[in-house]
Amino acid sequence: MRFRARILGAVLLAGAAATTMSAQSGHAPRTPWGDPDLQGNYTNLSEAGTPMERPKEFEGRSLNDVSPAERAHIKKESAERLIGRFLGPTEAPDNWWQPAYGTFAERGAQLWLVVDPADGKIPPLTPDARARQDARAEARRKSTRGPADSWTDRSLYDRCITRGYPASGMPSIYGNAYQIVQAPGYVAIVYEMIHETRVIPLDARPHVSRGTQLDMGDARGRWEGDTLVVETTNFRERSVYQNATPERLTVTERFTRIGPKQVRWAVTIDDPTTWTKPWTFAMPLTQDDTEPLQLYECHEGNYGLKNILSAARAEERK
Repeated sequence: MRFRARILGAVLLAGAAATTMSAQSGHAPRTPWGDPDLQGNYTNLSEAGTPMERPKEFEGRSLNDVSPAERAHIKKESAERLIGRFLGPTEAPDNWWQPAYGTFAERGAQLWLVVDPADGKIPPLTPDARARQDARAEARRKSTRGPADSWTDRSLYDRCITRGYPASGMPSIYGNAYQIVQAPGYVAIVYEMIHETRVIPLDARPHVSRGTQLDMGDARGRWEGDTLVVETTNFRERSVYQNATPERLTVTERFTRIGPKQVRWAVTIDDPTTWTKPWTFAMPLTQDDTEPLQLYECHEGNYGLKNILSAARAEERK
């Protein structure tokens, strides 16, 4: 942990000192040491509420078949439903959210996130994955434990431990800020929610041994032209994405600048023991350096977990 903290400190210092060079024609801006410059504070709030898979009403259509006007209208309606679900109609009068959330959500680039396969659907589970799924359901059915007998019965997210990866990069109702900083040989990505950080070496070193598992996985990066490609393996069973097989899952990300203030984040999920073929989801990250990451004092103020457990005890006393 001390070594990791020292590396992160070096990356942050180098990133803070770096000034982006003028963009060359047809190329992303460069750092002083010549790498494509992706540094900055980003958000994917515009895609909060966007479904992973293509909705039925868009069957037979691609993302490019939806006009900007139609997309903006649908995103506005989605934002209204999302806010209303949390506050209720009596607490969410028309357009109260418009200045802060709604306007941003209307700029959302996508109506669903899966871009491969072309049908916008996650491939079917393998027989092995279905068997694991059935076994977990049967274990829950036979268990005598309640959903809040102890803090250990709650999710890692409830307990402020992790959202895992790539879940930590997925949009939510809040906490959708990310910071990318760079130094020679390293990229670091800081996640606002649950204050997690990935330090990604770019020096072609091998992954750690299979005996080491991490909640965010073990990441290795490289540049393919102006695109940052990050391959992550060595996931931990308790936090692995969508109950994949930790030792077989590989997550490959591509960060590509698509505009002065936007980076496309594309994520390929590959686990032949869980899905019948690899699949990819993607979304834009919008740079906004006027909104730095906020402190996420999760453990320090986790009244939600305390209240869940105290409510369960009150229910038992009844």
